[in-house]
Order: sequence, then C-alpha cells, then structure tokens
Amino acid sequence: MMEMAPTPTPTGIDSAGLANFLRAFFAPLFLVVVSVVALFFLFTREITRFVQFLILAIAIGVIFYVPNIIEVTAKAIAGALGIK
Repeated sequence: MMEMAPTPTPTGIDSAGLANFLRAFFAPLFLVVVSVVALFFLFTREITRFVQFLILAIAIGVIFYVPNIIEVTAKAIAGALGIK
C-alpha cells in the first residue's frame, strides 16, 4: 500500500481578506471626509472648487470601491499598446 504525502499548505498572504478588511475600514472614513469637504465648499459658495472636488472624489471612489479596477485598467492599457 502506498502512503500519500500530506499536501503542503499555502504559505502566501491572504491579500483578498486584507483588501476586504481595508475597504470595509476606510470606506466610511472616506465618505465622511468627502462629505465634510463638499459641505465646506458649498457653504463658502466655491462652486467651481466643489465641482472639481466632486469629480476627483468620484474618480478616487471608483478606484477604491470597485475591486480589481487597477488590474483591469492596466491590462486594457497594455493591450491597447500591444504589450502582452
């Protein structure tokens, strides 16, 4: 009878769990900061800066909240440039 060797356990770091934890931890903090700064711009009637900040906050929010957006974007850019 052949004895089976035990399968090795993975030694890498579970980055998916870490990413989910960081996203859950910093998401409310990000929303609070964006809200406070947006209210500041509205109360001081700086509409141009408010719109600029809102566009920047949306861009950062998409990068922050959408999983794998950086990988997908990098692959798309590399594919457009003809890099495999």
